[in-house]
Amino acid sequence: MHDYTIRAFVQGNAEFVGFDKYAEVFGSTTFPTALLNTAVFTLVSILFQYAAGLALAVFFRSGFRLSGVLRAMFLVPWLLPLIVSASTWAWMLSSENGIVNSVLGAFGVPQINWLTSPDTALLSVIVANIWLGIPFNLVILYSGLQNIPGELAEAASLDGAGAWKQFWSITFPLLRPVSAITLLLGLIYTLKVVDVIWVMTTGGPGNSTTTLAIWSYREAFGTGQPDFSPAAAVGNVLILIALVFGFLHLQLQHRQEGS
Repeated sequence: MHDYTIRAFVQGNAEFVGFDKYAEVFGSTTFPTALLNTAVFTLVSILFQYAAGLALAVFFRSGFRLSGVLRAMFLVPWLLPLIVSASTWAWMLSSENGIVNSVLGAFGVPQINWLTSPDTALLSVIVANIWLGIPFNLVILYSGLQNIPGELAEAASLDGAGAWKQFWSITFPLLRPVSAITLLLGLIYTLKVVDVIWVMTTGGPGNSTTTLAIWSYREAFGTGQPDFSPAAAVGNVLILIALVFGFLHLQLQHRQEGS
């Protein structure tokens, strides 16, 4: 609610502007694009992260030789520094010498400008973020599956229920509390993703990959004159979005406990 610049920080005389910075943010032509990109990036990422993580958790639940080694290998994307992972994806999707275009070119597919075309840049950063988030979903959901008694599946099997019926009627409903917290944490984490997008596209080309988090970072620390007040306003918008979903989760949890 103050107009903070570098000079205002040094001199300590930031002017009080009330809600002017919020009005500036909401009236900006960047806001609708950033809000839409944030929604698409967040929802698509957590949907595919959850689906892939759940499928892998169910796969590893059966137990087989080397399953522990394979689970450990799936944790590699989670263990690598995000800057390293994002840089690797940027190299893989490079238009000129990326391995993805090289493989596609071997099958006669024309070169695709993954990171420099507005049509594919958002898809590219989403794919990278999905890859980074699958291990988290795998670990949490696998732990949840371990707490479901195996006797329930055995009883359902004796009653003639197949594997698919057992999953939808027993496993998935019992996994609902774990799924809810997994999706909530994934939502909060994905809303504030900056490093992956910044390293791969810096929010471009144009504003095609500019999310609210990227917009906030660019206003405060990007090229040009830093403008901390709009950056803080955008950051507060992100906090409010996360709080809304957090309270929604608590409300649903109270309803389930009451029933």
